[in-house]
Amino acid sequence: MTVTTYLSAEQILGADDLSYEDVPVPEWGGTVRVRELPGTERDKFEAQFVGKDGASVRAEGLEGFRARLAAAAIVDENGKQLFRSPAETKRLGEKSARALQRVCDVATRLSKMSEDDIKELTGN
Repeated sequence: MTVTTYLSAEQILGADDLSYEDVPVPEWGGTVRVRELPGTERDKFEAQFVGKDGASVRAEGLEGFRARLAAAAIVDENGKQLFRSPAETKRLGEKSARALQRVCDVATRLSKMSEDDIKELTGN
């Protein structure tokens, strides 16, 4: 008979379970580190697109989607977000769409955000 060993809360909370990937971004002249969004940050990111009723999509829809996701996912070598203010995120959104899409593709893959998840968030 196989014995199942269950994890303790301490073991779960102490696990280093976030994935990272270094992404070359030639448009910006280097490489950025993209990380999987932690659960609470993914919730916060997704909440930006949900209407006040909790069910509908906000009228803005896709506006700022790439910049917001890239800002949430780009971190330094220690895992600290580089873009933390709305002003920085807005400026990030003014960068190359191709570069932002490359970063977002990695962020969505690492965070297990499906195409259906994105369509639901943006009302498409």
